[in-house]
Amino acid sequence: MNLLQIKDLDLDIHGTPILKGVSLEIGEGEIHGVIGESGSGKSMTALSVMQLLPEGSACRGEIHLDGMSVLEASEPDLCRMRGDAVGMVFQEPMTALNPLQTIGAQVAETIRIHEDVSQAEAMARAGEVLRRCELPPEDFPLRRYPHELSGGQRQRVVIAIAIALRPKLLIADEPTTALDVTTQAEILQLIQQLVREDGMSVMFITHDLAVVTGLADRISIMRHGEVVEQGDGASLHRSMTHPYTKALFAASSHQPERAGQRAETPLLKVDALVRSYPAARRSLFGKGERFRAVDGVSFEIKKGESVGLVGESGCGKSTLTRAILGLEAAQEGSIHLDGAQVLAGGQASAEVRRKMQVVFQDPYGSFNPRHKVARLVAEPFHLLGRKATEAEIDEALTSVGLTSGDKFKYIHEFSGGQRQRIAIARALIIKPELIILDEAVSALDVSIRAQILDLLADLSDTFGLTYLFISHDLSVVRAITDRVLVMKQGKIVEQGPSEALFSNPQHPYTQTLIEAVPVLPDADISQVETT
Repeated sequence: MNLLQIKDLDLDIHGTPILKGVSLEIGEGEIHGVIGESGSGKSMTALSVMQLLPEGSACRGEIHLDGMSVLEASEPDLCRMRGDAVGMVFQEPMTALNPLQTIGAQVAETIRIHEDVSQAEAMARAGEVLRRCELPPEDFPLRRYPHELSGGQRQRVVIAIAIALRPKLLIADEPTTALDVTTQAEILQLIQQLVREDGMSVMFITHDLAVVTGLADRISIMRHGEVVEQGDGASLHRSMTHPYTKALFAASSHQPERAGQRAETPLLKVDALVRSYPAARRSLFGKGERFRAVDGVSFEIKKGESVGLVGESGCGKSTLTRAILGLEAAQEGSIHLDGAQVLAGGQASAEVRRKMQVVFQDPYGSFNPRHKVARLVAEPFHLLGRKATEAEIDEALTSVGLTSGDKFKYIHEFSGGQRQRIAIARALIIKPELIILDEAVSALDVSIRAQILDLLADLSDTFGLTYLFISHDLSVVRAITDRVLVMKQGKIVEQGPSEALFSNPQHPYTQTLIEAVPVLPDADISQVETT
């Protein structure tokens, strides 16, 4: 029996078509994966079920949830439905949670809104819900605030809010995109456990085919507001017929061709580096202990080499990156770039800074939206003490596949993939030798990610660039790097050639990371659509 039935759903926003004839069904106790790239209509389909649509929206068609006609229901009925019959888990838990309220209060709020219970009873039930989500109150007190938890723990709180009333349908909108592979595996196991225990149905929205192929009972592929293909989760990779579905599978397993020469000369040398911070707890006599975020790290990166740095959140990757960039001083050890010490006299010289640039995860957040692309791309020229010429800006933009005319636009006029190309152009414009890529493709759709990886490989071969590639997506690291460094609790616990390390990991922690990576099954991707 179907719990949710969507039939011929059309959605317009201020007259602009968003969804076109969407039809899908989710059975009781079924996990239904909804796959597609940004703008495909995945989230708008979910929000149509919840009727949490932006102003100016108009729905036509049918949405039936457990016998209730959602599009014909009154607002009071919809309010009772939300949280009671349907719960929703959002992509970014920190923005979904209220930073001014404790985690216990936020879970209890859902219970008190829908049921006439006391605050004490609601808090007691909140503790039990959090325990089900593997946050037992004895270890994670209800009085904690979201900022005191890790990303995976915050996502568990969001799931606890969504399931507090044991809804029949859970909508999970990209719930694991920003998480480490081990944390992602834990969240997926938790969702499967809730399905088994409560008989709950799940609409799982993601762009990661490897995740959903091993999780979902059925899969719907969306593109441009339409469902273009549906099939069983376990067999879609063999039975798919639509060119777009094949293109998604091809992009998900894409490996760029890299033919550049690797020199034997070290470009970056990190030796016995230690970076520590005051510990949260102080000793009895007031002497502060220190926490070593980077603990005796040593490695080299040769010119033209691409090296991956992987590890879970809190392992020290970001602290190490800031030290390499000269943004933070280390207490012990040294960092040399092309033979010169990065921090000489407590400050990095302009020449050292010129030789390395960084590309961040969120390109939109790393740009000033008030300035045009020409000024944004030319920002690194302050290190050279002069302004960029029009020719230099044009060369940087065209080298990443954009046009010289793009320099007259604002950053909001570009897609996510184009913004990341602009971020790479900004890093390239002063011709650095080392580029640090900090989760540079983790937020991108699979086809855009494949394009950016091809671009990075081509730029490396063309300009002899050296990359330090920081990512929690191990499949990407395997595809783009020559060597991998594995970091845990401030130490490099294993390093080696990428293929050898992934094929035969030696350290137990590396083995755990690799085992947690979702594996995309071999698929028939003949006649792939290329447009």
